[in-house]
Amino acid sequence: MDPQVYARQRFAQTTPEMAWKLGTPEEMRRRQSALRSRIRALVGGILRERPPLKPVVHESRQFPRYRRDTVRFESRPDMEVFGYYLVPADCPPGRPAILCLPGHGRGVDSIVGIAEDGSQRDLEKPDEYQMDFALQCVAHGYPTFALEQVSFGHRRDQQAQRAGSGASSCTRDSMAALMLGETMTGWRIWDAMRGLDFLATRPEADPRRLATMGISGGGLTSFWTACLDTRVRVAVVSGYFNTFRDSILAMDHCVDNYVPGILPLTEMPDMAGLIAPRALFVESGTKDPIFPLPAFQRAVARAQEIYAAWGAAEKFGSEVFEGDHQFYGKGAFRFLERHL
Repeated sequence: MDPQVYARQRFAQTTPEMAWKLGTPEEMRRRQSALRSRIRALVGGILRERPPLKPVVHESRQFPRYRRDTVRFESRPDMEVFGYYLVPADCPPGRPAILCLPGHGRGVDSIVGIAEDGSQRDLEKPDEYQMDFALQCVAHGYPTFALEQVSFGHRRDQQAQRAGSGASSCTRDSMAALMLGETMTGWRIWDAMRGLDFLATRPEADPRRLATMGISGGGLTSFWTACLDTRVRVAVVSGYFNTFRDSILAMDHCVDNYVPGILPLTEMPDMAGLIAPRALFVESGTKDPIFPLPAFQRAVARAQEIYAAWGAAEKFGSEVFEGDHQFYGKGAFRFLERHL
């Protein structure tokens, strides 16, 4: 038998143990606690204690509408995070702040307007895939930390760096995580949590009003981080929210998407119950080839049902736009303005 036919039969026969059950708020809070604990154990790599960040600013550049600091800090022992902290001009203290997470490609440079030759793009001529969405956050007045994810851009291994600007080291790094009983998802969630720790130390940012935003592999991290870290007041997820069965299990995806044991436990739309009643916004393009629109629409319908059960229907938003696998953001920024 074709192994993929066999696998699809197994998927069809699998009933998630912790499919979200609607109930009273108290019942759903108990379910949140149990499911969050199980997922935390599955992804691995999330530490019990937070070591000191020891942040260092390596460069600070002033642009007409914002300042960009190049920052490094320690995520865990022997693991350093790279990112850009963007502060709007004349930013008052205590503003809502956003953690931005890039998808596969050139990495974090693509969302802050840095071209391949190192020059700075104008916001009116953005990267067509990621649309410089970290710069869009700054343009909307939000202090923003754009975090380089493990295996992308500035945080790739030497072999990937030699292969070119768009190459990642996801496969080798994800396999290493799996051999340690952990996952790339867990590694990236932890880095995102530490990114929130960093934002919480900034005078421009209000630690009670933090959001995550990401596209594709960054959408994964934005979503899963909000599931596990209740400091996330709003999560924006572009080009990822779907069902596991119809997206990463139906076609070739990077190995960094896979969490052993997740499907027998829960499905992606039901994980929205870990974010509710906090705010969640999801978007998808009509022609996205790797996160199909019909499954996105089914996932949205399930999330709407869950949010309605919480009495928080207005805290869930979604948008379908004409386009491919790319960031859109129009509805997302309106949603942020209302809920952040």
